[in-house]
Amino acid sequence: MNSLRLFFSVLLAALIAVGSGCSTTPVTPRAAPSAAAPGNVLRQAAMDRALEDRILALDPQRISATDVRDTLAKAPAPRIFLIRGGIYPVYLAMESLGAFLVGMGYPEERILTPHEKDWSLSPYESAPDIAGLLAWCYEHEGVRPTMIGHSQGGIQAIKVLHELAGDWAKELHPFNPVTRKFEAATTIVDPLTGAERPIVGFRLGYVATVGTGGWALALPNHWIVLDRVRTIPDTVDEFVGFRIGFDLWALDGPAFEALKSFSASGNAVVRNTWLPADYAHVSVPATRDLLESPAMRAWIDAYVPDNPSALAPLPEGPDDHVMFAADVWFGLKKHWAIEAQRFVKARRGLPPG
Repeated sequence: MNSLRLFFSVLLAALIAVGSGCSTTPVTPRAAPSAAAPGNVLRQAAMDRALEDRILALDPQRISATDVRDTLAKAPAPRIFLIRGGIYPVYLAMESLGAFLVGMGYPEERILTPHEKDWSLSPYESAPDIAGLLAWCYEHEGVRPTMIGHSQGGIQAIKVLHELAGDWAKELHPFNPVTRKFEAATTIVDPLTGAERPIVGFRLGYVATVGTGGWALALPNHWIVLDRVRTIPDTVDEFVGFRIGFDLWALDGPAFEALKSFSASGNAVVRNTWLPADYAHVSVPATRDLLESPAMRAWIDAYVPDNPSALAPLPEGPDDHVMFAADVWFGLKKHWAIEAQRFVKARRGLPPG
């Protein structure tokens, strides 16, 4: 009996290792000199003093369409990694979300994946690979990336947060999207401080997921995170878990409030946000049609999640998944401003030269 138990334990461990998509062995040494050498990213940004002043004057909680157009659009923007669900053709819903964000004023170049120029990542990509890509982008761009995961993509985003926390490996490697290979280092140069730091422990600013959990957790590639998919580690400042009021795919609804709520293991800010029960799990990121109405765009720009009673009535026109779109846009604008302000403060702290 003990031998049988040992056999199944080894088999389960092997399945988890294969299913989790173990990262490729690093094969590329660090480039020398590094493009992200201390101060390089900050000095290379095309920003004048007036733009810096406008960035620092922004209230991240109250970003208007004018702020986006006249200020943030000229500032460094966090790269957004959309991680799609796993059923064909659900990738089209993430393309729609990407198009919506571009239509609201987000730079397309910061949404398309840097190595494939695609709208989204597959949920079957290795979590260590994605973690290494996030760290590489921060080192070379100076603003912390973000993730938005849908369905299985939400599970994968949470898995990445646990990878960054060192839950399964004590070292991670930068993934270079230019060479499409891992680098042998396990550290990056922080572009804001110039200090060398390990990738494990790297903290993102904002991550959101929608329709996470449920039947997809039966797949072997997600077993590794089965016991912690609702626990958010200290590798993100703010996490928003969107939950549909009646979701057969994610096995979620108000009756499972306590069982399936997301919570922080430390000091991350975690918000559970309910979406209307008539939102469709498979298509909830499909939000491009909201751009058709200027009145709807204005409503979305004015949306603030902390005070729903103050919201104006929804205007006429397509409103599919508008609550999801508005909340995500609020979070992205907020952290776009926060990251731009961090960048400017570090830039102003550079020594002359």
